[in-house]
Amino acid sequence: MKKHLIMTLLISIVLVLSACTTTTKPSGTGNVKDEKNTLNISVGPDLMTWDIHNHVTTTTETIHVNVFDYLLMRDSKGDIQPHLAKSWKQVDDLTYEFELNDGVKFHNGDELTAEDVKFTFERVANDTTLRSHGDFNVISEVKVLDKLNFQIITSEPDPMLLSRVSRQASGILPKSYIEEKGWNHFMESPIGSGPYQFVEWKRDNRVVLERNDDYFTGKSGDWDEVVFRAIPEESTRVAELLTDSIDIVANVPPSDWDRVNNSDNSEIVTGSSNRTYMLFLRTQEGWPTSDVKVRQAIDYAINDKALVESSLNNGGTPTLTRINPGNLGVEEDLFGKYNYDVEKSKKLLAEAGYKDGLSIELAGPTGRYLKDREVLQLVAGMLEEVGIKTDMNLQKWGPFVDLREQQKHKDGYLIALGSSFFDAGQSLEYYGTKRSETINGYSNPEVDQLLEEAASSLDEDLRIKNYKEIQRIVAEELPILPLFQVDQFYGVNKRVDLTSRLDELLYVQDIKKK
Repeated sequence: MKKHLIMTLLISIVLVLSACTTTTKPSGTGNVKDEKNTLNISVGPDLMTWDIHNHVTTTTETIHVNVFDYLLMRDSKGDIQPHLAKSWKQVDDLTYEFELNDGVKFHNGDELTAEDVKFTFERVANDTTLRSHGDFNVISEVKVLDKLNFQIITSEPDPMLLSRVSRQASGILPKSYIEEKGWNHFMESPIGSGPYQFVEWKRDNRVVLERNDDYFTGKSGDWDEVVFRAIPEESTRVAELLTDSIDIVANVPPSDWDRVNNSDNSEIVTGSSNRTYMLFLRTQEGWPTSDVKVRQAIDYAINDKALVESSLNNGGTPTLTRINPGNLGVEEDLFGKYNYDVEKSKKLLAEAGYKDGLSIELAGPTGRYLKDREVLQLVAGMLEEVGIKTDMNLQKWGPFVDLREQQKHKDGYLIALGSSFFDAGQSLEYYGTKRSETINGYSNPEVDQLLEEAASSLDEDLRIKNYKEIQRIVAEELPILPLFQVDQFYGVNKRVDLTSRLDELLYVQDIKKK
């Protein structure tokens, strides 16, 4: 009798629990009935850090922009619009004055004020150890006028200041929260003022955010929850998309475009990007690539058009400049062109003293950019044809970043860099002597003078003239060898309405549910 009663009780408990369980069930159109209305995204690598000032990676920033707010914000066309700051004016050549929206709150309920702005920008401007320091060290002071009004004062005229405060690393931090709890606590439990707030970060797995229903614009989006999953492998991301496990995946390879478009639940969404694949080559003495003829020989050995056709199915544009259309100061005569001449490459090698060839090592990431491994493999094959034996050092994104920043690479490396400034000034800084010290050792006094003049000039015509001249000079000297600009290819579930942005960021409140 006791056994019968116990068995009856257990069956009853199981039935009750089953009735209380909500299941997620995909339909043929990709519609997922989800109690929490969750949007699942994978842009590839895991989040690098919650320190907004200590990374330079778009995949990390695409998470940050949903938690932290910029003072100003670029719309989908790239134009600067009001955001936290509802108005601004230029007071003089060194000073901009801003007024914040009233009533903006951090996720813990604290009000966002001018003191938080001062704390944020003076931190990155003064701390030389932060990765984003070089983009903000022109700021000498943030002067608080009252709770909502403040001035940003620069050490010299800065024509790019409005771009600085509407891009990566300019999200506003909660001063009181960080000072009371400490940085370690903030890194484990970050808060911002954005449309989504932090829930959890399982390293190398996922970041979970939930909607902030008190967002100051009143428009936090269609999704109760967003999950950013770390899936570096392209094939795995696509498989997850096609089985309704993920709604948006970045960098779908060409071999899967038809499979995605012909599926019942997904489609490819494309758009231009501000990203250029490049080879960074050492120019310091002791390396073969210190000879400009060797760098030119490498350039003429690589068929950029074939790279785009073979690896990206024409999903990009060959280029001789890393500045793309849509950016102030682009030298359009260099965009859409490339050098390829095998015999000229061999001749340049012979003139440099390498008639019998040479050996180099090129590093590169795998799983970060679209077909990054394959692009480097194709480059290595083309170099072999002219007598340049190329060893490849392929690494996952995190170790590759460390290798690059610690300058432990050998002759060079492949990387694909974007720019959220939409201004040639920031991208061309890589050719200045000071910046190049930590990259490849390139130095040209004429380039330095042109950069310095443009960096502090409010004359836009002069800046454009200088930027174009720099691009023409470095197209000959090639300390950085541009290969091609790459387009964006997202795999998107048909229940989701996504429009790609030139800066590659994903603002979840702009991603609509169909």
